[in-house]
Amino acid sequence: MAARRSFTAVLDRLEAQHPDAWTELHFTNPFELLVATILSAQCTDARVNQVTPALFAEYPNAAALAHATPEKLEPLVQPTGFFRVKARSLIGMAQAVVAGHGGEVPAEMNALVKLPGVGRKTANVVRGHAFGLPGFPVDRHVLRVSNRLGLVTSDDPEIAESTLCAGLPKPRWTKASDTLILHGRRVCKPNPLCDRCQARTMCRYFRNLGAVARRKRP
Repeated sequence: MAARRSFTAVLDRLEAQHPDAWTELHFTNPFELLVATILSAQCTDARVNQVTPALFAEYPNAAALAHATPEKLEPLVQPTGFFRVKARSLIGMAQAVVAGHGGEVPAEMNALVKLPGVGRKTANVVRGHAFGLPGFPVDRHVLRVSNRLGLVTSDDPEIAESTLCAGLPKPRWTKASDTLILHGRRVCKPNPLCDRCQARTMCRYFRNLGAVARRKRP
């Protein structure tokens, strides 16, 4: 119980600092969010949002995307990087959704992670934001921030996800992930802006900085 209290106390402060935390990917349905999340790998959400309007106009659903060819799809997704791999993943995902799920993106974790190009992070994004189901996406920002705060002590995304989920009630999972991601983008960057962090007094990284500074004093 003490661990859960510390998790919720930290997230209370960060959520107050980032009340607008939510995925920054633009979407109107589960299919669009799944496509956008696959494209977001090694790419900014802003760049993905520039690409998806034309992409969805050409391929508005899984049935349409399932009939795409790499030659037609690759130029549309090229600005997001790794466009050949992503194009193959998108076509394979759409074909699997059509063949196995009647053209509708499934909500179940086990079904989502079986789709080409979909791992736990992507599945959790879709579950949490498109379906309103408990999910805790763990990306590089979540790993960096949660380790610095002392909420987790692992760089393994699945271990971190398990630890974070155990420390928070299910209804908070998606919002907590969005908050940690936004905090990592705005404040707790690779070179952190600790003076702007409302949770710094509860942060292991910040405490360690103070201890180092004290040891350096003459």
